[in-house]
This record gives sequence, C-alpha cells and structure tokens, in this order.
Amino acid sequence: MPLFVAAKVDYPPQKITLLASKRSRRLELWADSGEGYKYIHTYWIRHASGTAGPKLREGDLQVPEGIYEIEGLNPNSKFHLSMKLNYPNSFDLAMAKKEQRHQPGSNIFIHGKTSSVGCLAMGDQAIEDLFVLVERIGPGNSQVVIAPHDPRLLPLFPVPDHLPEWTAELYQQIQQQFEQFK
Repeated sequence: MPLFVAAKVDYPPQKITLLASKRSRRLELWADSGEGYKYIHTYWIRHASGTAGPKLREGDLQVPEGIYEIEGLNPNSKFHLSMKLNYPNSFDLAMAKKEQRHQPGSNIFIHGKTSSVGCLAMGDQAIEDLFVLVERIGPGNSQVVIAPHDPRLLPLFPVPDHLPEWTAELYQQIQQQFEQFK
C-alpha cells in the first residue's frame, strides 16, 4: 500500500498492467484507479529461461512474448504462490495453426521462488505483493506484456534468420502496448 500512496493511486486500483522485460529481468507495475495509468514499482525477475523470441512449443524452455491476461491464482503452488497467464492466447494459437505446430506449450506462470523453466520467477516477497493485488482487483482486471527487452529504450526488431516471420507483427503489438506507459 505505501507504494500506491506515494504514487497517489487508490488501493486497490481498478486495473493493473505488468510490463516484463526478459533481457533486463524487470517487471514494472502500473495501476489505474480511473484517472489513467501511473507507475507504481519495478520488481526484479529472479529467473526467466530462454532467449529473445516467442515461445513456439512445449518444452522449449522459452518464456513467451506477447500480451496476456492473468487467468487464475494458485495459493497452493509449489513455487510459493503463482498466477497463471492465458498462454497460449489467440495470437499464439493462430500462429501455431498457421505453422502447423500442435503443441505450442501451456502452464505459464508468474510465481515465487528463484528458479523456473518458461515462467517468470519473482521471489517470494514480490509474488506475495502481486498475488494479493491481483486477488483484490480480480484476475480479469490485469494485463501482462512480455517483451524481449524494453521497447521504450530500443525498438523491437526480430532477427530475420532466427525468428518466425510473424514476429514482426507481434513485436509491433508489444511496442504499442509498452509505449502507453511512460
């Protein structure tokens, strides 16, 4: 709550957005109480596996990139607490279908502890803060945007020989989301 008081944002807010940068391992919390989004705090991501680029298949150890919602909360997680993302979302499923990939992956979480394979491990204190906040506002009032790096600092450009052709479209969507938060 002190972070919200300092930012002059009601607690709990109406909705939140979490901006995650895989390269810098930072997760920014932005909140809106009906007067527009305001920056609240930056959390360090303790571990995130994979490299730049979207998740393509189950078991590729890759943290996905895209625009997601929190679809569920697990207070009994083996990773202290966890929040399930709606990966694969409709974009991920459409690209998998287009490329005839049948197992794009599943069970992507933001969770506690300090290790993970394909998820964002936040440490226990950070996940407690985020979990309680999402529980109070409702998972449907949250958005999570995951990027390879912060596109407000350096534009997103897919490396042509490394990433699928559609990554340019995905990165444009991610860039537009991040640019709303300055």
